[in-house]
Amino acid sequence: MTKILGISGSLRRQSFNTALLHAAVPLLGEGVELDIATLHGIPLYDGDLDAQGQPQAVLDLKARVLACDGLLLSTPEYNNGIPGVFKNAIDWLSRPASEIKKVFGNRPVALLGATPGGFGTISAQAHWLPVLRALGTRPWFGGRLLVSRAHQIFNENGELVDEAVRKQLRDFLHGFSQFM
Repeated sequence: MTKILGISGSLRRQSFNTALLHAAVPLLGEGVELDIATLHGIPLYDGDLDAQGQPQAVLDLKARVLACDGLLLSTPEYNNGIPGVFKNAIDWLSRPASEIKKVFGNRPVALLGATPGGFGTISAQAHWLPVLRALGTRPWFGGRLLVSRAHQIFNENGELVDEAVRKQLRDFLHGFSQFM
């Protein structure tokens, strides 16, 4: 069984990025499982707090990363960049620095994202690349999923209602699964 951990970079209750991950579950191929994580409970990174021991929410997320075969980062885009809460979580996961290779080294990673705006999450996804490089991940460049006008793609219950996007998501997941 191939295990993918999908992390939503939004804290919003009706997040389009969390909904995108939930929409992915029934589209996965045989033998592929998706575990969905959010960033709730992860405090702002503080070296003093870290010196006292990592918070349980960080330890739990790190354990889920270590247990997966690949990461699916579902990123919103705020002001043309990476959301602070998402980068903060990755900063926590990269501590202590001696564990970066264990947590992220050569780990397959794919980026996708949804936004109400017209350009998808192209800028946020581009901003992730130097971070992923610094962590030593193995990014998948075989596909890109940029969901724009997300308020028209998902209904009020957070269900994906656009068949073209559903097909793009299915193809994206298949490509990433093959890459891993």
